[in-house]
Amino acid sequence: MLKGLLLFLSLTTAQAEPWPDAHWQRAPDTLDWQAVDAYAFPSRTGAGRDGIRTDALLIVRDGRIVHERYAAPTTASTAHLTWSVSKSVLATVLGVAYGQGRFHLQDPLARFYPAMAAHPDVRMIDLLHWASGLQWQEDYEYAPLKSSVVAMLYTRGRSDMAAYAASHEAAAPAGQQFVYSSGDSNLLAAGLRGMLGTAQYPDYPWQALFTPLGIDSAVWERDAAGTFVGSSYLYLTARDLARIGLLMLRDGRWHGRQLLPADWVAFNRTPFANARREPGEPSPGGHWWLNQPDADGQRPWPSAPAGTYAALGHWGQALYVVPEQNLVIVRYADDRDASYRHDALLKRVLAALAGPGG
Repeated sequence: MLKGLLLFLSLTTAQAEPWPDAHWQRAPDTLDWQAVDAYAFPSRTGAGRDGIRTDALLIVRDGRIVHERYAAPTTASTAHLTWSVSKSVLATVLGVAYGQGRFHLQDPLARFYPAMAAHPDVRMIDLLHWASGLQWQEDYEYAPLKSSVVAMLYTRGRSDMAAYAASHEAAAPAGQQFVYSSGDSNLLAAGLRGMLGTAQYPDYPWQALFTPLGIDSAVWERDAAGTFVGSSYLYLTARDLARIGLLMLRDGRWHGRQLLPADWVAFNRTPFANARREPGEPSPGGHWWLNQPDADGQRPWPSAPAGTYAALGHWGQALYVVPEQNLVIVRYADDRDASYRHDALLKRVLAALAGPGG
């Protein structure tokens, strides 16, 4: 009887919560977003390519859009390049596969991707923590000659990105050291392919995640070997990325269905114990970024609650999830310097939501 009551309460709660169908519900426009917009969309008159350059800002609270703004040519129907936000979406797709029993966190990647036979100790959990131990240099356009990621995406590794990552030597034991690596993410994408087979793999992100969420804008590029570029090359509209944020916010539930196992979402939000990070850097979880205190007790985004987590990408792409405020924020951008600050935006959004005197 108790089990039946809990199921009834769960279904009743799911029905009471707003869920987007083809469109999102909108909350009444009663809040002052001037400070938020002034920060996110500064005047570009006479400006060069540096500075804050927001393309899209979407704020969803309690499952309803409370604020939305775009800068031309981006619109609500623009599938924007998400860069490394792709990594967290890949982790979400993997969460569906995990719930289907296709792999366990302790499984070695070589079980699914034979090219990793030289590194038999690298497990799925290690890759999700960016802790494969493989030598990697995640420099971008600022140091292209030494950059592993530039070589993978654009030069000698681009035809088979996972094989390029697998070819690197071990620099540390697997699972012992956090080193942010787009190579680790593309190895996960190759592992997913091995779990599914070449026939099922191309449609799996849509069948497993995008279609159930009502996402119809997704474009995910694959390399010449046919593997999704899980590190970088997913395109989504802001509203569709917000659907993934809402799924995570609601612990993997979508309407009355548990699309992601709740323990997978909990894993995504659990800090990697062996991560060493610089002051002000977010803590790595399971391919998501967490607002957890550092060794000095300081949170990277002090204006936001400790439970805040995010998917982050190059040039200012961000999906923030703030469970304490039932809040999802999507920001697309074209930032080309270090002007933008996550905490500055979060602080202004939370102040606007609190209202006058909040």
